[in-house]
Amino acid sequence: MGKDSGASTALATVGTVFWCIQLIPQIWYNWKKKDCTGLPPLMMFLWVFSGIPFAIYFCITAPNVILQIQPHLFMVFCGISFVQSLYYPPTKLAKRKIILITASLILFDIGTEVGFIIWLRPLYAKGVKWPALVFGIIASVLLAVGLLPPYFELAKRQGRVVGINFLFLTLDSLGAYFSIASVAVGEIDVLGIILYALIAGLELGIFLSHFIWCCRFKWFTKDKFEEEDQQLEGSESVSEFVEEQFIDKENNKLNQEKGIWKDQTKTDDNETQEITYLANEDPHMFRSVHGVNIQKNIKDPKESFLEEIKTMTTD
Repeated sequence: MGKDSGASTALATVGTVFWCIQLIPQIWYNWKKKDCTGLPPLMMFLWVFSGIPFAIYFCITAPNVILQIQPHLFMVFCGISFVQSLYYPPTKLAKRKIILITASLILFDIGTEVGFIIWLRPLYAKGVKWPALVFGIIASVLLAVGLLPPYFELAKRQGRVVGINFLFLTLDSLGAYFSIASVAVGEIDVLGIILYALIAGLELGIFLSHFIWCCRFKWFTKDKFEEEDQQLEGSESVSEFVEEQFIDKENNKLNQEKGIWKDQTKTDDNETQEITYLANEDPHMFRSVHGVNIQKNIKDPKESFLEEIKTMTTD
């Protein structure tokens, strides 16, 4: 019995460690991309909120200091990821709103924890354990429900996982598996096994969804999504890419209306240089009269187009 208790404690400790650090890769991933598309803010909010009843439960039962610290660390990392999901696209809330939401959550957490812990810890010491169990169940349910919003994101993209770091999912799944093992080795807790298995199953579903998407669109068929990504990588941003396409299109239209044509000539260094002339001008006469060096003063068509736009706006 002592060996089972020791093994259960060791497995639970490992699972707790995984559930303490699992969000660090996701936080780094969000910061690097500066975009949280595919990471639902509702998911992080539910996880932050689930940390409150978890903290109350562990502080009431007081098994050890590590388990009392774990839910608070979990809330801190979830809170950081939640703020990122509000600040970065696609949500992009104003900073004042983000500060107000964060401050409200912190104040609610402090007030709720202090009030219930002071009230329920003496009752637990007297043998009244059902209030602590209620908080444990609420926390576990909120944690599991928090994994449902990503499935709506998967449905939007034919099962493709976007915005969720797979290392984060792996660490979180390992935390669930070790927790299941700790409950199975120690005193059998059917409710705990069901809740941990539900979390592990939902995360496994996310893995399988992306695997199926890869089979359908990436590995065995031509991936149009990859082509779009490569096209966008050539520009510094999507807005810059769209702007360049618009300018080129309008510039070509303007050149056709004015009868502007392009030709190439050789410089003294035997390098090819592009020149621009009007359709009513003889390109050979243009070269002989103006010479090659004068081409350096010819404006780029894009610059001419932008100057005309500025003139139209000022008029």
